[in-house]
Amino acid sequence: MANDPSLRISHDGGVMTLSIDDAPWNRMSFAFMDALEQAIESAAGDPSVRALLFTAEGDANFSVGMDLKQMLQEGPSRGGWDAILDQRLRVLSRIEALEKPSVATLFGHCLGGGLELPLACHFRLAADTGANIGLPEMDLGTVPAWGGSARLTRCVGRDHALDMILRARKIDGPEALRIGLVHSIHPLSALKAAATKLARELAEKPPLAIAGALQCIIGAGEKPLEAALKEERRAFLRCAISKDQAEGLRAFLEKRRPVFTGE
Repeated sequence: MANDPSLRISHDGGVMTLSIDDAPWNRMSFAFMDALEQAIESAAGDPSVRALLFTAEGDANFSVGMDLKQMLQEGPSRGGWDAILDQRLRVLSRIEALEKPSVATLFGHCLGGGLELPLACHFRLAADTGANIGLPEMDLGTVPAWGGSARLTRCVGRDHALDMILRARKIDGPEALRIGLVHSIHPLSALKAAATKLARELAEKPPLAIAGALQCIIGAGEKPLEAALKEERRAFLRCAISKDQAEGLRAFLEKRRPVFTGE
């Protein structure tokens, strides 16, 4: 696996935590993206990983996205914009399509790629003060390029996406909650603990059912209803013959907490 000191990876039970460590701005360098891509592939194939948590070291910033200075200096040797964007779009799409739930924390600056990565996650939690969230590419003479325009629009709707992207407008945690960009807000001192608690909760759910639900929900709005219903039926029938469903039913009848194993 590619190693890069700006990506810290740890495991706690079924949760893999991926933390950006390049203070103060936590830019996503080429080496960081290489390491992140390999870490995501490792998580996808590891049955012991049942949820992912994306965060950053310290409490200053989540990330300001791409290292633009590095891009200008080293971009041609990486294949230019097409190759660079191919990788970043591939990594974020892989996170979104994982059959394992992902949680992201938003605090400090969450700009450009620092918002586009959380948008690819299934859950987003933000700090209730101090967050600076946006896609400011318009002020650089360009547009979001890691899927931000599409994912933001699907997340918050056309009007809010137009307002944020065309005006390069940045919002705080409470406004992000109001428009549906994040699921909850927390004091900065409690944000990572809340995200960890949620990731652990998700990791305790039955993996087969989680995978099925994610398959049904992600992209459901792009499918005809009939196709979405068929996907849901397939997911249910896969669960119906699993040990985890039998365990869930037994635990319900016995009035105890279920223990899911992924079988």
